[in-house]
Amino acid sequence: MTTEAAHPRPAACPALRVSPAALRAGIVGGAVAVTALWAAQAEPSARLDVLFATGAHLTGLLAGYGILVMLFLMARVPAVEHGVGADRLARRHALGGRYVLSLCLGHALLALCGYAAHADTDLVDATLDLLGYPGLALAAVGTALFVAVGVTSARAVRRRVPHETWRAVHLLTHIGAALAFVHQLAGPDVAGSVLTVWAWSLLHAVVAVLLVWYRVVVPVRQAFRHSLRVIGVRDEGPGVVSVVMQGIGLDGLRAEPGQFFRWRFLRRGLWRTALPFSLSAPVRDDTLRITVKAIGGHTRRVRRLRPGTRVLATGPFGALTAHRRTRRKVLLLAGGVGITPMRALFETLPGGPGDITLLYRAGSTEQLVLRDELEGIARSRGAGLHYLLGRSDASFDPLAPQALRNLVPDLAEHDVYLCGPPGMSASATAALVRAGVPEERIHAECFAF
Repeated sequence: MTTEAAHPRPAACPALRVSPAALRAGIVGGAVAVTALWAAQAEPSARLDVLFATGAHLTGLLAGYGILVMLFLMARVPAVEHGVGADRLARRHALGGRYVLSLCLGHALLALCGYAAHADTDLVDATLDLLGYPGLALAAVGTALFVAVGVTSARAVRRRVPHETWRAVHLLTHIGAALAFVHQLAGPDVAGSVLTVWAWSLLHAVVAVLLVWYRVVVPVRQAFRHSLRVIGVRDEGPGVVSVVMQGIGLDGLRAEPGQFFRWRFLRRGLWRTALPFSLSAPVRDDTLRITVKAIGGHTRRVRRLRPGTRVLATGPFGALTAHRRTRRKVLLLAGGVGITPMRALFETLPGGPGDITLLYRAGSTEQLVLRDELEGIARSRGAGLHYLLGRSDASFDPLAPQALRNLVPDLAEHDVYLCGPPGMSASATAALVRAGVPEERIHAECFAF
């Protein structure tokens, strides 16, 4: 394999990426601005009903802003996805959803208590009175939708709910967001100023356009433009297969090694679900390849794909790419099927002999996949390749700090790319930090989201 074939030429124009720090600063800055809007309109008072109403106004504004942030995080904007990483965005979305739901419920409760105190009535009568207003009834429906989404997203519930059902319920957030927007336009905090109404409406319009563009228009356009189809499925090991797909003009996707797509295979039992799988080889000759382990109903059906099956691929996503690199030497650490993005990076990351090392953690030799390819890459590049085999127990841990230092003596001088099951990733990260690798140089991506 020639150097030119192994290392694709960089794009003439680097892709725009929003860093995690910039995203965090933007979200916090927006929350501060919303709080400032509330403070500018708040009227100090010691009356109980006014205190409840003031709290209801603040929680309502922050809840509305939080809903927009949650939708933006899942809009799949490439600059954000490639800079922050889809897994981080999903975790922030899940964590932020809890805060937003708490703010919605807090807003409803404070508004109810404020009205009851003002009208000198009990909470039951106050609830019935407020639900008589159409705008408030719609707001209550929106809150109920958010509660339904929150309940089905709870870890204990989601494990028992089919993915398609969870996704269908999750789509209700868009209806809830629309109802919340209508409610806010009728409230004094937004409706009190024409400028505020325009700014709030523009913010909602921008997020709506991003959602429609990147989650609907772009995938449909890619499907027609690239005409992707399965051309082959081959066994790689027990329960593991590689799926090779071919299309038209795939260089236009600008997919980087280490990234993944959401794949929708148009056959019975698979077309309803978009499955996230990493590329297990660089894009070459208008072909894409993924390597899949059968761990559930959908992944088992992937093994039965036939040549000619039409494929809708959305992406690329993920930030586990060469742009994160800060050091000349790189350690790639893979566990199980996490070898797929690592294999693509192992082939393509620039470096001379000794600069790139791959550690592959598996339970046994039989569980190693793509082994021949990995060994061929290691030979051609002069790269390090070590298999960490066996089950971990109290007396044996191949990912212990000293074990890692024995394999990579100058480990602390490396960037580390890590991909594997959540438990393995967490223990490996802790071991790497104890071995002297700064946490900011450990670049991980977890697909358990």
